[in-house]
Amino acid sequence: MRSLTIVVAALGLGGTLLSPLGAQNEEKVPLPLVLPKPNFAGTPSDAPPGLNVEKPLGKPRPVPLVPRGTVNLALRKKVTSSQPPFDGSLELVTDGDKEAREGGAVELKPRLQWVQVDLGAPAKLHYLVVWHYHRDPIVVHKVIAQVSNDPRFIEGVTTLFNNDQDNTAGMGIGRDREFWETSEGKLIDARGITARYVRFYSKGSTYRDPLNRYTEIEVWGQGR
Repeated sequence: MRSLTIVVAALGLGGTLLSPLGAQNEEKVPLPLVLPKPNFAGTPSDAPPGLNVEKPLGKPRPVPLVPRGTVNLALRKKVTSSQPPFDGSLELVTDGDKEAREGGAVELKPRLQWVQVDLGAPAKLHYLVVWHYHRDPIVVHKVIAQVSNDPRFIEGVTTLFNNDQDNTAGMGIGRDREFWETSEGKLIDARGITARYVRFYSKGSTYRDPLNRYTEIEVWGQGR
């Protein structure tokens, strides 16, 4: 246990491991996720009226174990979107820079929008991480994460996360909760599913304008 804790500390992740040590984990290592620097201290404890927001942990998020050789398959991969960006470039979504800086996020127009990452080939996926906008503590609405081998997302679509609790997007009532944007990003379990395309939906936020922002998307898995 001591040696594995040292590995986690060296990665700068903090927190605890999601899975106990044992024979079944001999070929697994902590997810090698490197977090950006926090842009603000703490997270609001009270959600705006009408929002069902999960309560912050108040401590570093647990670090999951993944098979050795797991990498960020989304890095510098092609990104498309439901509409051309309002401001910024789609390349920002997978450029590896997730710091909260001016001009570091692509902005899409209001209403329901999506961004999609093409991994280049089907791959076994373990975790998705999305940073919408963490320069300020905000809540992004109608977050839905889906994967598929169909670039049109018509056939073979699997929903991995959905907090659209009133089915505004028409993809079913979401059972997940809304969450505060922080430097940790939102970690989503992909459950080892095999897919080539990853799509994230959103519909505005509690920020001062109705735009949809994406700073970075990482897709951790095994493929090529």
